[in-house]
Amino acid sequence: MHHLVHQFVLCYHAISHSWPAALAVSPYMFRRQVETLLRRGYSGVTFRELTNGEAPPRAFAVTFDDAYRSVMRNARPVLDDLGMPATVFAPTSMVGKPGPMAWDGIDQWLGTPYEHELTCMSWAELRELRGAGWEIASHTKSHPRLTELEDDELGSELIESREVCERELGLTSVTLAYPYGIHDARVRSAARDAGYAAAAADRPGPVRQFQWPRINLHPVDDPWRFRLKVSPAVRALRDSPPGVALDRLRCRYRKSGAA
Repeated sequence: MHHLVHQFVLCYHAISHSWPAALAVSPYMFRRQVETLLRRGYSGVTFRELTNGEAPPRAFAVTFDDAYRSVMRNARPVLDDLGMPATVFAPTSMVGKPGPMAWDGIDQWLGTPYEHELTCMSWAELRELRGAGWEIASHTKSHPRLTELEDDELGSELIESREVCERELGLTSVTLAYPYGIHDARVRSAARDAGYAAAAADRPGPVRQFQWPRINLHPVDDPWRFRLKVSPAVRALRDSPPGVALDRLRCRYRKSGAA
């Protein structure tokens, strides 16, 4: 699949006014980033629409990993106001469970004043978002590093999560985001065999149906950094194989007259 330079995917986690975590972007910053793209003529679509060819030529998908409740509370009003949907990748065994979610990377916030930020949405909330045009998808059952699992565990994490999404939300096509963005050929093959339509990664690389690259956004991504991250030139270089990226840089250098 050729790189789609005017179609891309943004990756967020929590949207919070006060949580000082690297994965929590403020509602104000989130709105500014989405508005920037809409003003530039991009259309907001779901991850599924982008990956199955239903999106217009200039389109971006906003995705949220982990299904934090702050997405419902703080991101949905922004996107409702701007008239666009998003995609939520939910760890299905944690949906609707009381208390905070916990895994390596967020468990440092357990027992702190920010523990409530780790609460997962309920199935009722996810159904509400689906009814509003959002896509609800899988982030596996329990958010493990999939490359470290044995084959049977890997299959269970993928297949059972997809089945729960189908049952709880009435879905016939489910997409996936790899926890931590980690995957390899075995994991990608297992995702395909488990019946997913597409899968989102995090790392730079060429667009493939089961390793769609995403642009990760963090609190440090001020307007200048954000514009740089989403610029077509930077994305084309970032997602190209190393040799191709180097050739493109050389070409730009020569055209600039600097050579």
